[in-house]
Amino acid sequence: MDSLGLRERKKRATRLALSAATIRLAVERGWANVTIEDIAAAANVSVRTFRNYFSSKAEAVAFRQLERMCQVAEELRARPPAEPLWTAITAAVAARFPLGHDMRGPESGAAEQRWVDGVRRMLAEPAVHTAILAVNAHAQRELAAAVAARTGTDAQRDLYPKLVAAAVGTAAAVAIEHSQAADPPLPAIPLLTDALAQIAAGLPEPTPRRKS
Repeated sequence: MDSLGLRERKKRATRLALSAATIRLAVERGWANVTIEDIAAAANVSVRTFRNYFSSKAEAVAFRQLERMCQVAEELRARPPAEPLWTAITAAVAARFPLGHDMRGPESGAAEQRWVDGVRRMLAEPAVHTAILAVNAHAQRELAAAVAARTGTDAQRDLYPKLVAAAVGTAAAVAIEHSQAADPPLPAIPLLTDALAQIAAGLPEPTPRRKS
């Protein structure tokens, strides 16, 4: 059952539309070549509406990350109570993380490469990096609360739920960075589930690769 009322669902939809428009235009045109007026027009809203939801372009881009991680926390709360924690977290990520991972462009060819390069340049913008760090702190609090609810701990007083949330957030950041750095880019979801599996196993030391 959806815990949000109609008004909140409309607000979320507007935020998502503005975030998606910001990402698309920034990737296609370049960060410096996109104005708030451009974004508002692309999302079919007024500039005033944009400013009601976001204080900057960077904040609009970062909202995608916040929404994605809050969806993971919501899914974690809905997982069966008897399910082991890291199994539940991995399932929540697999179910909800792709919903926010929409920085994809054309499927192949030169257009795909231009899109990938545009995403990399956008994510390298200092303002975007700062905004994503800010929303990650909020997202980790949401995830810590969900972990605390499953484990019978206190998200404010206990270290454990905060550590788990921070580990999941770091795994997500590393998976996305690794995905975007590869040439061609790798799918982020398998990388993230692999990262979570390694964390759940206690990050065992890998077998050294043999030099050829």
